Amino acid sequence: MSGFGPTLLVALYIACELIANITAGRAVEVAGISAPGGVFIYALTFTLIDLVNERLGKRGAQRVVLAAFVANLLLALYASLILALPVPSFFNRQDAFLAVLGATPRIIGASLSAYLVSSFIDVEIFAAWKARVGGYKWARVLISNSVSTGVDSAVFVVLAFAGTLPLFPLIVGQYLIKMAVTVCSLPLIYATRFIEVSGGQAEASSN
Repeated sequence: MSGFGPTLLVALYIACELIANITAGRAVEVAGISAPGGVFIYALTFTLIDLVNERLGKRGAQRVVLAAFVANLLLALYASLILALPVPSFFNRQDAFLAVLGATPRIIGASLSAYLVSSFIDVEIFAAWKARVGGYKWARVLISNSVSTGVDSAVFVVLAFAGTLPLFPLIVGQYLIKMAVTVCSLPLIYATRFIEVSGGQAEASSN
């Protein structure tokens, strides 16, 4: 099997994680449900990590989760450093820059904690379902995502907003959006087969 497919999946997974954190500060409203702007692409990461699990196995998926965690942590730390440095007199967009990258430590901690817990749960459920139940790929992706996105929504909202905002509506809203994205992303399970075949043909033609 060509290494192109798994490599692309890992790259997409980490890229989506970083994009989700950067865009999370912009709130959006869909069908009357409010959620952070990064919720759509973040929900996609649960399907992507299932595909990584399918190609690289449980251990490989766990390593990818940790790699993405380090990437997110580096993003948060570097953004904090840049925001802490003095601003030149000619730069007049500090407020806009702060609004995008200046998430509070509580939000960052909640996001990273929820990500780490829910991603490992997703990897465990997907691997266990594949080993003990088998069946259709879409079924194990849907089952693992339905649990892990619920955990992710609950952990993030509770850690980030407990004592400041009503928790239940935020948890339900995020969960519904994430599951809608999960269902829409199910065709990716079979599209990756085409990516691997195309990558293998490209490698063969270059040799």
